[in-house]
Amino acid sequence: MGWLSPHGATAVGSELWIGGLLEGVGGLLIILGLFTTVTAFILCGEMAVAYFQHHAPNGMWPISNGGELAVLCCFVFLYLVTRGGGAWSLDHLLRKSPR
Repeated sequence: MGWLSPHGATAVGSELWIGGLLEGVGGLLIILGLFTTVTAFILCGEMAVAYFQHHAPNGMWPISNGGELAVLCCFVFLYLVTRGGGAWSLDHLLRKSPR
């Protein structure tokens, strides 16, 4: 049985392992609001790859091929790329100029 994986043990460097690493570290960075735009850009790309590799071959529309969550996450991350972390993010605190 693999650690936190329904697919069993995953080999280091495999696609599933890299995806888990990106989502784990990237999710933590997004929650903290640290390097938000760069992290969201990488995760947006990861979700697009996940959709086109695993869902799109099963049909054209996300609702029929089970890829609606991947598409939703992709667009949420794309929104974060354009808007940034916001006023409560660590990015905002680090950019604040002292008065």
